[in-house]
Amino acid sequence: MSKHILVLLSMTLGFCPAFASEPDYPDLPPHSQVDTALDSHIDVLNAETGIRIEQTNQRRWESGNYEFNVRAGTAQRRTTVPGQKIKEWDVAIERPLRLINKVMIDDDIGAEGVIRATHALGDARHEAGRMLLHLWFNWQREQMQVLQWQQQVDILKQQALTTEKRLKAGDSPRMELSQASAAVAQATVSLQQARMRTELAGNELTRQFPAIILPIQLASAEPRPVTGNLDYWKQSILDHNHELEMVRSERRIQQMLAERSRAERIPDPTIGVRYANELAGSEKVTGVYLSIPLSFGLRGTHAENAEQQAEIAGNRENAAQRRLEADIYTTHTQAILSYQIWLQAKEAADSIRQNAELVTRAYSLGESSLFETLTARRLGLESALSESIARLDANETRYRLLLDAHQLWQSGTDRHRDH
Repeated sequence: MSKHILVLLSMTLGFCPAFASEPDYPDLPPHSQVDTALDSHIDVLNAETGIRIEQTNQRRWESGNYEFNVRAGTAQRRTTVPGQKIKEWDVAIERPLRLINKVMIDDDIGAEGVIRATHALGDARHEAGRMLLHLWFNWQREQMQVLQWQQQVDILKQQALTTEKRLKAGDSPRMELSQASAAVAQATVSLQQARMRTELAGNELTRQFPAIILPIQLASAEPRPVTGNLDYWKQSILDHNHELEMVRSERRIQQMLAERSRAERIPDPTIGVRYANELAGSEKVTGVYLSIPLSFGLRGTHAENAEQQAEIAGNRENAAQRRLEADIYTTHTQAILSYQIWLQAKEAADSIRQNAELVTRAYSLGESSLFETLTARRLGLESALSESIARLDANETRYRLLLDAHQLWQSGTDRHRDH
C-alpha cells in the first residue's frame, strides 16, 4: 500500500481528539446511539466492503495482469534413411514485461481506487446521517401533534364539564352541551389519527436504524440562529464533502486510465527462455527470445475512448459541484428563514394563547358564548401547533447545515472523518 493511502486511512479511521468535546444536543438521539446506528446501516457496511474490494484491486494493479507461460512441444524428424525417425522435443518459459512507465501508472490507479472507496464510505455515512436526521424530526413532528391534541382533548373535556355545570344551573342551553361534546369527539378523532401517524413514523425510524431508542418524553430545545454567511458555509461544506471528493477521485482515475491507454500504444515485450533437444539428443539448444506485438490502430482507438471517458468524468465533477453549491444555498437559506419564521410563530402563538385564556375565563363567568370559546381554543391549538412545527423546522434545518459541514455527530469514535 502506497504512503499516501496509509496517511489517508490513518486520518480517516484514526482517533480525532478535537471532536471528542462535541456538544450534546438534548433534542437529538444520544451520540453513542447515532454512532452505532450509522455504522450498522446497510449502505455504510457495503461501503466498508467496497474499501476491501478496492484494496484487493490495488494489489492486482500493482502485480499486473501478466503471468508466466510454459510452452512444450514434441516433434518427429524423418531422414533420408529409410525407416529412420528421430524424436525431438523443446520447452520454453516466457512472460510479458510491463514497461516502467506503465508500472508507475498502474500503482497510481490502484492507490486512487482505494481513495475513491474511502470517500464513498464517508459519503454513505453522511447520507445515512441525513436520513436519520430527517426520520428523527419527522417522528418528532408527529409526536408533537399527539401532545398538542391530547392537551386540546383535556381542555375541551374541562370545557364540557363547565358547560354541564352551567346547564344544571340554568345559565346555558342544552345545545351548548351538545356542541361541547361534539368538539371533544372531533378532537379525540384527531388525537387517534396523530397517534397512528406517530406509530408509523417511529416504526420507519427504528426499522432503518434499530440502534435508535425512541424516548418516552420529548426533549425540547429552543432554536438558535445560524452564524456565518453563505461563503463561510459553502467553504466549510465543500472542504469536507465526500461526494465531491469521490467524483474528483473518479475523474483522476479516468485521467490515469487515459494516460495508461496512451502508454499502451507501445506494446509490452515478451521475453522467454527456450531449451530444445534435437536429433535424438545429439544436439541441445538453449536460447532467449523476444517477441513484440504489432498493432494497427486498435490500441489507438482504445486510447481515444479512454480520453473521452476522462472528459465525461470531468463534466460530472463540474455538475456535482454546481449541484452541491445549489444545495448549500438552499439549506443555508432555509436555516435562516426557518429561525425567523419560528420567532414570528412564537409571538403569534403567545398572543393567541393569552386571548384564548381570556375568552375561556369570560365564558366561565357567563360573559362570552360557547362558540367564541371553542373558536378561541381552536385558534390557540392551531397556533401552538404552528409554533411547535416551526421550532422543529428551525432546529432540523440548522442541524442539517451542521451535518453537511461535519460539525454534527463527529467525535473521537467517528472512524470516517478525513481532513
